[in-house]
Amino acid sequence: MVGIVIVSHSRKAAEGIFELAAQMAGEGHKMVAAGGMDDGSIGTDAIRILQGIQEANDGDGVVILADLGSGVMSSEAAIDLLEEDIEVVIADAPILEGAVGAAVQASVGGTLAEVVEAAEQARNLSKRQ
Repeated sequence: MVGIVIVSHSRKAAEGIFELAAQMAGEGHKMVAAGGMDDGSIGTDAIRILQGIQEANDGDGVVILADLGSGVMSSEAAIDLLEEDIEVVIADAPILEGAVGAAVQASVGGTLAEVVEAAEQARNLSKRQ
């Protein structure tokens, strides 16, 4: 199953997004919330993200969803630090809607490309009908 890492500057935000996406994905998901700093302050930590990638990895690749540009930069640093051969893609998607879409696609056995696409399609969703 494709793993998902949720990167937010806020630990609480990452955990909340994780909670919503996990509810949609059901049992057996491979998602990790990697938000905030170790001391609880706001920020992103490449080592924390690296550990999230390793934890979420099930052999089918990992998708990262990040909240802001520096979260993307920390995620890129984490990927550079990887010693294992793990395929990792940073989705260009809104973090909450993208995480939900990615989690659902991963839960039905989607490939890495399909999970990334599901996350990125969230950019086009209208909240009004």
